[in-house]
Amino acid sequence: MTKTALVVGTTGIIGSATAQLLVESGWTVAGLARKPTAQNGVVPIAADLLDTPSLSAAMADVRPSHVFIATWARQATEAKNIQVNSAMVRNLLDALRPAGTVRHVALVTGLKHYLGPFESYGKGRLPMTPFREDQGRLEIENFYYAQEDEVFAAAARDGFNWSIHRPHTIIGAAVGNAMNMGTTLAVYATICREIGRPFRFPGSAVQWNGLTDMTDARLLARHLLWASTTPKAANEAFNVVNGDIFRWNWMWGRIADWFGIEPDPFDGTVRPLEVQMAGDVGLWADIAKRRHLKESDLNRLASPWHTDADLGRPIEVVTDMSKSRRLGFTDYQSTDAAFFELFQTLRDDRLIP
Repeated sequence: MTKTALVVGTTGIIGSATAQLLVESGWTVAGLARKPTAQNGVVPIAADLLDTPSLSAAMADVRPSHVFIATWARQATEAKNIQVNSAMVRNLLDALRPAGTVRHVALVTGLKHYLGPFESYGKGRLPMTPFREDQGRLEIENFYYAQEDEVFAAAARDGFNWSIHRPHTIIGAAVGNAMNMGTTLAVYATICREIGRPFRFPGSAVQWNGLTDMTDARLLARHLLWASTTPKAANEAFNVVNGDIFRWNWMWGRIADWFGIEPDPFDGTVRPLEVQMAGDVGLWADIAKRRHLKESDLNRLASPWHTDADLGRPIEVVTDMSKSRRLGFTDYQSTDAAFFELFQTLRDDRLIP
C-alpha cells in the first residue's frame, strides 16, 4: 500500500498529533494549513479551503492515498458554521478529485453530534448517555452533519472509503487553537499560582459531581490511523475517548496538585473562566515577560469560552466506545496522565513557567 497522507489542519491539536504519528509510522505526509508551521517530516502546504482557485493550485501536485480532515472555522451563528465548514470540506475533496488517488477520508467532528451546536449546546431533548454511535442525529441543524454529508457525497461519487471520528474534549499541545481546555487550564492555574488567585472550578455542579471522559490527541491520532487502514473499520462512525472515566471533583484537585496550589472549595456557583480571566491579557503579558515565556498573548493560549461550554454542561457526559473495541482498537490513555504530560510539554516549551 502506498502510504501518502494529506493532513488538513496541521497547526491544530489533532492535526499536529496525527501528522507526527504518520511520520513516525513511515508515511509520506503533507500538511495543509492557512499558515503552516515547520513540523519534522511534514511537507507544508499553505492554502485557504474557502479560496477555491488557490486551493486547486495548491493541490495540483498532491497525490494522497489518505486524507485526514481535522479543521474547522468558528462562525457567529450555526447557519454560518454550516455554510462555511461544509464548503471547506467540499472544496478540499473537489480539489483532490482530478488526481483520483484518494482511497480513504477520515473526518474529525465531536460530541456536539449528540449535544448539539454551540447555539443550543446541551439543551433540549438529548440522547441518553453513554452516547453511542447508533443514536443518530438530533433534529437540529449542526455543521458536523453538514461536513459528514459532504464526505458521504464525495465518497459515493469518487469511490473512496471514509471514517467519522467523534472525540470528547481533546487534550493536546497547540498554540492558537480555538478549543484547548488543557492549555487554558494550565494558563489559569499559572495565573492563580503567580498572583494568589483562588483556583476555582468554573463549571456546573452536574459536571463537578457527574461522570465524564476526555480524549488525548495522541490516542485520537492512533484511532485515525487504525480506522483508515483497517478494512473492517471502513465506512463507519466512531466515538473516540481515552477509556477511563472520572469526576471533576477528583480531577480538579489532581490538576491543582501538579501546579502546587490548593483548589478552592466548590460551593455550586458557576464562575465562568470568561469572567474570571476577562482582564488577564495584560497580567499574562507581565508574567510572560518576567518568566521569559515564548508566548505573551493570552488569547493564543487560552480559550475560556470553550472550556466554559464543556464544564458548564447541565448533563453528565460519558461516551461509549464499544464499536471500536469490537473491531480491534483497544488503546487506552489515563486522562490525568494526559493532562500532566501536556503540562510538562508546555513547561518544556516555555509556554508556562
